[in-house]
Amino acid sequence: MALLVPGVRPDHEATDPRRPSRVLFVSSAGGHLSQLLQLRTWWEHHQRRWVTFDLPDARSKLHGEVLIPAHHPTTRNVINLARNAALARSVVAEFRPEVVVSNGAGVALPFFAVARALRIPTVYLEVYDRIDSRTLSGRLCRPLASRFLVQWPGQQQLYSNSTLIGPLY
Repeated sequence: MALLVPGVRPDHEATDPRRPSRVLFVSSAGGHLSQLLQLRTWWEHHQRRWVTFDLPDARSKLHGEVLIPAHHPTTRNVINLARNAALARSVVAEFRPEVVVSNGAGVALPFFAVARALRIPTVYLEVYDRIDSRTLSGRLCRPLASRFLVQWPGQQQLYSNSTLIGPLY
């Protein structure tokens, strides 16, 4: 199955559309993770790993999936930023994803930085509940994102060169 997530460069897609791609998903637990899980019809056809917080809801939602625990809290925590940067280097080196997909929050930044340095495409999906202002993660990840996706027309006006995909619900 070809990569169908909007915004992934066509030249990055597999030559055999039935070949699963390696996708690394990075997000906070809770609503961020729930939103990425809504992409199931796409990601279930690919090899994948999930980087999120090792919390009961994440373990439950990702039952049967590979969960790589990220360090939290991430907000204004420089130590966990450094720890997640080290985690990003090791996970990306070991898994060798073909694309990194995230919708935030703070845990996304080090993974996008590592992916960008290694020329691995990144796709950032802005969360659906921030309509009239930019999120901190969105502002930080925007310069590192190969593609930046938004769910509302108002968000598209906040982020130049973003792609409107509509709400995932």
